[in-house]
Amino acid sequence: MQTLKHFSQAALCVLALACAAGAQANQLEDIQKKGEITIGVDISAPPYGMVDENAKQTGFDIDAARLLAESLGVKLVVVPVTGPTRVQFLRTKKVDAIMASFSITEERKKVIDFSDPYGVVPVVVGGPASEKIEGPRDLSGKAIAVTRGTTSDKIITDSTKDVPDVTIVRYQDDATTNTAVMTGQQKYIVAASSVLPEIKKTSPNTDIAFKYTAVSFPMGVGIRQNEPEFKARVNEWVAANLKNGKLNSIYQKYFFGQSLPEEMLK
Repeated sequence: MQTLKHFSQAALCVLALACAAGAQANQLEDIQKKGEITIGVDISAPPYGMVDENAKQTGFDIDAARLLAESLGVKLVVVPVTGPTRVQFLRTKKVDAIMASFSITEERKKVIDFSDPYGVVPVVVGGPASEKIEGPRDLSGKAIAVTRGTTSDKIITDSTKDVPDVTIVRYQDDATTNTAVMTGQQKYIVAASSVLPEIKKTSPNTDIAFKYTAVSFPMGVGIRQNEPEFKARVNEWVAANLKNGKLNSIYQKYFFGQSLPEEMLK
């Protein structure tokens, strides 16, 4: 009887784990049943996400999100997010996924999951054209603007931790960070490489130029942990659309003809 009791308890545990795994793997099914997918996009981070002169949402991530929704056969619902709110919106189920220049880092992978890379986010430092800034050491005595909670924030914080007299000025979103530079409140900025030409386009008189690349990160679709079916389906989409050139065409459209790294397209 004791053996039978232990066997029954073990069987119940296995059944419970199986049920839990089944429940965790239902997001893809839920999206298809709803007929829509909610994707968080930062529409204040051109050219990844922005609003054009006709008040239409556009950008690399917007077009890529439309392509993903089309592949799933569902309607796309875009939910605006900012750098600091991306993880929060995903974990609290305000969105099904995040496509917001979301670089893949080990720190983020502790609390969320990512698809395979579908794009890249180069992080660069910009400053006055006449200044010679070739690396973190040259930022000594400088104040540099960054958007709070982003990869750029972590990179500049880590790379200057041993550099004396560096002031990191953190802003709540990309639009505010860029405005601080355009209005002369800050002379230096660390951000995605796409930000510098956007600042010059919006404010041609701003004295800002590329100084150096801090790091270049692959970016993925942010998804919740323990969603194997959904992750596998998104990875299939990534692989197919890198191979057929659609994601590269979108990237070229918004990055002045630049292509995704060759190793991603093989």
